[in-house]
Amino acid sequence: MLTKKKNLHLLISAIIIIVVALAYGLFPNTMLPILFDFKVESVDLNNAFRATMGLYTGMVALWVMGVFKPCYWRAATLSNVFFMIGLASGRIISLLVDGVPSTSFSAGLALELALGLWGISNLNKYRSTADQ
Repeated sequence: MLTKKKNLHLLISAIIIIVVALAYGLFPNTMLPILFDFKVESVDLNNAFRATMGLYTGMVALWVMGVFKPCYWRAATLSNVFFMIGLASGRIISLLVDGVPSTSFSAGLALELALGLWGISNLNKYRSTADQ
């Protein structure tokens, strides 16, 4: 049971981020105009979103490794914390500079903060059980 609770933030993060990665990168010409208010009309923009998909997928791979290989749990959790808090920080800057975003982006901020703080909490809570 300890292991399941310990890994839950990584699993939830992995599920959410893989969905986002695939939405951004598999079919950017189709998905992004639906999700956002712009069209992807250049090779460079397609390339940027597919690179983002690759980055997100790589992070998810590390988080999943942390779930199944306890020796990677700390690295996976640290990367998850930096990833989520980094995204949240960017959204907070945008909130202050650009104004209040849509409900979906505000929900993203709340989730990123929650997952990042949960990861910090788990790092402290499971400090002595990192290899369980």
